[in-house]
Amino acid sequence: QVQLVESGGGLVQAGGSLRLSCAASGRTFSRSTMGWFRQAPGKEREFVSAIAWTGGSTYYADSIKGRFTISRDNAKNTVYLQMNSLKPEDTAVYYCTAGSRWGPVVTGNAAYDFWGQGTQVTVSS
Repeated sequence: QVQLVESGGGLVQAGGSLRLSCAASGRTFSRSTMGWFRQAPGKEREFVSAIAWTGGSTYYADSIKGRFTISRDNAKNTVYLQMNSLKPEDTAVYYCTAGSRWGPVVTGNAAYDFWGQGTQVTVSS
């Protein structure tokens, strides 16, 4: 079992930055693929980014590539999402997730076994 708790969301102006954190409990964190998804009002949950358990491989959605950076600290059981140059369309609830698979499949919900409760990010224009 892996329990996930997100933090770091909030209200920011367009062009600003936020860093989301996801603290994980459970022995399997260091071997887990970690991901971030987001869901805007009235829209389906969408993939944002994922990082392999080694930290050496990552995936990014095209919509955030070059602006967001995912990283992890296995010693602290924490994964981060640094979000720069935020846009109003980045407004959403952001979810941290953990799974055991790697490869292109990690861009889909089905690759993950555990989800956090989410943290709200609101970007004002």
